[in-house]
Amino acid sequence: MLTMKLPRREFLSKLGFASASVFAAHPLVGQIAKSLDRKSVLVETAFFGRMGGWKLDTQFENYLGFSYLLAHGLGQPVSDAVASVEFPSAGRYHTWVLTKDWCPGDWDSPGQFKVKLNDTTLDTTFGTQPGWTWQSGGAVEVSEDDHLHSTISLQDLTGFEGRCSAIYFSKDANDTPPIDRNVLPGWRRRKVGLSADVIDEGSYDLIIVGGGISGCAAALAANERGVRTALIQNRPVLGGNASGEIRVHTEGIHHNAEAIMTQIDTPHYPNGDPEALDADQKRMKNMSAATHVDIFLNHCLVSVEMDGNRIRSIEAHEAANGNMRKFSAPQFIDCTGDGWLGAMAGAKYSYGRESKHEYGEEWAQHGELWSPEKPDNRVMGSSVLWNTKETNRRVSFPSVPWAKPVAKDHVSPKGEWQWEFSKDSLHQIEDAETIRDHMFRAIYGTYANTIQRPQYRNLELVWIAFNAGKRESRRFIGPHIFTGVDARESVEFPDTVVTEKRSIDVHYQEKLLGRPEDFLSEALFLKPKNGFYYIPYRSLYSNNIANMQMAGRCFSCSHIGLGGPRVMNTCGQMGVATGYAAALCRDHGVDPADISAQHITELRALCGYPA
Repeated sequence: MLTMKLPRREFLSKLGFASASVFAAHPLVGQIAKSLDRKSVLVETAFFGRMGGWKLDTQFENYLGFSYLLAHGLGQPVSDAVASVEFPSAGRYHTWVLTKDWCPGDWDSPGQFKVKLNDTTLDTTFGTQPGWTWQSGGAVEVSEDDHLHSTISLQDLTGFEGRCSAIYFSKDANDTPPIDRNVLPGWRRRKVGLSADVIDEGSYDLIIVGGGISGCAAALAANERGVRTALIQNRPVLGGNASGEIRVHTEGIHHNAEAIMTQIDTPHYPNGDPEALDADQKRMKNMSAATHVDIFLNHCLVSVEMDGNRIRSIEAHEAANGNMRKFSAPQFIDCTGDGWLGAMAGAKYSYGRESKHEYGEEWAQHGELWSPEKPDNRVMGSSVLWNTKETNRRVSFPSVPWAKPVAKDHVSPKGEWQWEFSKDSLHQIEDAETIRDHMFRAIYGTYANTIQRPQYRNLELVWIAFNAGKRESRRFIGPHIFTGVDARESVEFPDTVVTEKRSIDVHYQEKLLGRPEDFLSEALFLKPKNGFYYIPYRSLYSNNIANMQMAGRCFSCSHIGLGGPRVMNTCGQMGVATGYAAALCRDHGVDPADISAQHITELRALCGYPA
């Protein structure tokens, strides 16, 4: 049976490159929703047979506990999402829809939609209650003719980010579904009849969680050394921020990792450019050719099994059907960006900006914008990119009063890296959906303002990312914490495995300097002393989880230390180093700390550094 496991070249022949084809090829997408208790039935939107113009959004699943369909229509209602449902019998069913009003206020909810059962459209307009909740849809009659085969549809009314995770029908008017995120996932699995059994994928030499540039680089380095590797990715494409879903070009240098990095990087196109889709194809082609790597797309990490201070195995579930899979290995690499693997394993990490006194990272010229007197949570923010195109006609756009409080009077024909949001009171993981939605309001409001200007009246809104591109969240703690001082002073280490020449680059919100908009940022650049800075291997493995390395923006560093190395080519160098280190762990039967203590010369040689 073809699953979302993608062994080598089968990926190309069976699934192709486009995200939509990944789901379409899956035999369990579109299975008929059925009742298990003869009185109720739960319809999961992730399993819909036809998603129409709705997008499957899984990026917040680790925190929310669920994914959902998103009506990402850029202000134009999207085509219906459609599924089949089999009711246990004819009769009267009470209806609940798991949804939210994502932008409550003194205006009509922007994300409104309807639910249609066969030929009957429910009276309730959904997406009108604040916060994720089971919104009641009243009762619906199911006839004898329809109960064995009914069709359910989501009908978007606005094109403005309506969202729906599940629809529940019950003959019991008091059978309101649970909303507690500790209870809801298990309840949902039971209701749709997902087996409690876990599919055991067996033991690998290495498991990498996170299929961005860091994870891909680690997998290719491990593959080069014959390491049997499982690469777990929660999206339908590889590349993370570089993928066609987010479209940030890769920056930084390849240094000694040229052979691997050129297989997965991007050209230096403008951020948000559709050329990212071509880079996706190159990346997928090269990754699928890695003969020792099995790629598991659309698999979300849900749990970690520990043995003392070691990770023994992980479990991940497949978005398209809910199947749970178990993966075991002696070595693991966290390339998730947000540090989900390490967090679940109990790895020590930091979050936020350190006091300028903690590591001596003060830059007096820029004061609090660079490094604060007291620690805070004002990390570098998330971006949502967007673009427009010139047409030969006057374009129209709906009224967006709900966007005005954020966009204010701002005018811009596109969004670049400066479109970024961070706030001391918002957490980049726990409040990630709120942050992404705030950027939606900024974009839609700005576009509405822009096309009122004579020079922009013909600009059509053609693309907005719905996945936010993050810069900073959890940062793990390794034996060495890479700091801004290390970068500024070009400190060379005996265990250097990554080299970069890009300036230290730390962002701040322009609102801190009095700008009315809170969604625009600026950067402060500081050149390293000798033109380069160096990252030691001791910053790429956990100091308390014996068999976990990390590559990417969750490596062991301070807030200022992250400023330069967070870009993707540098993160890819980290991936290469950890992939090679995993091979040495296998060869010598040791853990990362032992590589650092006993085999660092061998690792550095693999990474292209002289003895």
